[in-house]
Amino acid sequence: MRDRIDGGRRMILVTAAGGMTGLAVTAALRRRGLPVRALVRGRRAAAELAALGAEVVVGSLRDDDATMAALRGCGAVYLIWPNFDADEFAGATRLARQACEAGVGRLVYHSVLRPQLERMPHHWQKLRVEEFLDALDVDRRVVQPCAYLDNIGGQLDAVRRTGRFTSPWGVGARLSYVDLRDVADAAAVLLTTDGLGGGTFELCGPQALDADDVAAALVRRLGRAVRAVDAPPAAAADHAGRCLALMSDHYREFGFTGTPFVLEALLGRPARTLDDYLVTLADRAG
Repeated sequence: MRDRIDGGRRMILVTAAGGMTGLAVTAALRRRGLPVRALVRGRRAAAELAALGAEVVVGSLRDDDATMAALRGCGAVYLIWPNFDADEFAGATRLARQACEAGVGRLVYHSVLRPQLERMPHHWQKLRVEEFLDALDVDRRVVQPCAYLDNIGGQLDAVRRTGRFTSPWGVGARLSYVDLRDVADAAAVLLTTDGLGGGTFELCGPQALDADDVAAALVRRLGRAVRAVDAPPAAAADHAGRCLALMSDHYREFGFTGTPFVLEALLGRPARTLDDYLVTLADRAG
């Protein structure tokens, strides 16, 4: 197994780069002065990625011509596949195989915490991708992040208006949360550091919080009353909706927690807390 990026191939490809994770990883790499090629489907996200200084390739992950063009000359790939996609196993393994054929030396796959949970189809597909990667002659690393603090931030305007923080997995379930910036910084370390090949890295923040804990943090930040509300997802017939419902059911019953030890070892500093995240969010808004 190779454990290097070829000296003449410094370009790093980020796939599905227009999503929140792809944008964050691209930004983290560009802050380090690294060359990034971003494969993205939409023109709107392409403009944002170009503003970060990335070389942008507009195309579909399902288009072999687009993916092979994006891979050409790259030394490393951060492989993100769109969330809740029924074709992740077929698509991600095809792209990984193409990366090897293109001479990519290092591949970091964006998986999920607890991929072995078969009752959640999107987790199980990621486990099968991880298994496939083990058979490839490439320096592969796997990241397994927990839930993002940024998803809490997405509710902030509604919480400010209504005083309600809604939780699709109930009020009592405890979840580990991680700041997406920490995930992106860890991804940058894994894309650029030798000696970590073959590793699987659990990326979790330092807190396991239930919905009441989150509401209490929002009270401190917003200065108004906030109540945690149980809000199960509506029934849905599509694959993504079914995955979301099954995920919510699992979290409600068992929680979803991990340890910050690996993340903090990669970062060389403490991982951000919910309060840290909310302070940064307020600073951006101000």
